[in-house]
Amino acid sequence: MLDTLTQQPPDALLALIKLYNDDPRADKIDLGVGVYRTGEGETPVFGAIKAAERKLVEEQDSKAYLGPEGDMGFVHALMPYIFGSDPTMGGRIDGMQTPGGTGAVRLAVALAKRSGAVRMLMGAPSWPNHAQIMNDLELPMQGFTHATPEGKADMDALRDALKNASDGDAVLLHGCCHNPTGIDYTPEEWDEIAALLAETGVLPVLDLAYQGLGVGMNEDAYGVRKVLSAVPEALIAYSCDKNFGLYRDRVGAVYVLAEKSEQMGPILSNGHALARANWSMPPDHGAAAVRLVLRDPQLAEMWQDELDTMRERMRQVRAKLAGAGQTGSLDLRPLGSQNGLFAMLALTSEQILKLREDHAIYMAGSGRINVAGLTSGNIDKFIAALADVTA
Repeated sequence: MLDTLTQQPPDALLALIKLYNDDPRADKIDLGVGVYRTGEGETPVFGAIKAAERKLVEEQDSKAYLGPEGDMGFVHALMPYIFGSDPTMGGRIDGMQTPGGTGAVRLAVALAKRSGAVRMLMGAPSWPNHAQIMNDLELPMQGFTHATPEGKADMDALRDALKNASDGDAVLLHGCCHNPTGIDYTPEEWDEIAALLAETGVLPVLDLAYQGLGVGMNEDAYGVRKVLSAVPEALIAYSCDKNFGLYRDRVGAVYVLAEKSEQMGPILSNGHALARANWSMPPDHGAAAVRLVLRDPQLAEMWQDELDTMRERMRQVRAKLAGAGQTGSLDLRPLGSQNGLFAMLALTSEQILKLREDHAIYMAGSGRINVAGLTSGNIDKFIAALADVTA
């Protein structure tokens, strides 16, 4: 039977990584891989995480299974940071651990479908794995334009999508630091979105994968909190892979807002059943480290300081790019008001290839760049290369 399977196309980003690694040029620049990098090009382990891991080595007394819900101490320790001063909203919010943000999105979408969702509204472009998850779960998608050519969120397209929604529709929205565009909704736009969701009854599925990497922890959670204050129910997918630097440990959570607190038990029992059939139990190590960080005031302060440093570095890179203004046919100024790791450049496939062949600059074929791949040592070269290929 296995002979019936056909060759699938390789992941474009993995192929790009290989091309970059094989390039012998000393001044090559990698803007493809979506991880944070320091000004020296490293992806470090947070000091707060290292300290928590030392505690785990000394104090952890078992490696026994935790169950499909995972480390609930971790799940609950995160909640004030995500949801604010009333993190459970009277018992209407609770959650469970997942393997990374991908596991959280998949479980949220699977719960939405099991609850009766028949279609997912989703802005384009989006993180490519969003569509792959919908396709794998056989949930139809209806796209709408996320961004305008001027580098702002396309509110007209979102308004139309929500106002023309049908019964059984859900909508996937990025909470902050949109991947791949970096273009976020403003607080005023989130106010309107929350009111539209309350009016239309569309189920919100909110993907909060980069909290703290945009403007600040509270500011980056504004949209999620505003929506949850307006609607009777929602699903939230969360990732600690980026804001705790735990990429390979796969640390995430899915949260549920229920209309009534007594509905939480049945809802989460379905989440547990879906998780059991997918990954059974989530990995514990990274989540346990996050729990220890958040429960220790000194470690929590250290983590927030490290996160502030990451965010400030990316803001400086964006400011430098925006300061270049019109570069060839590209206007880089909108990048200064965008957020997070990613930005989209309006480049043709020929220009992206020319950047790679002539300048050793590697980026995704969509024009998405990881701004954290730029440093004080290579950003001038990058700006000059853009001017060359877009002249």
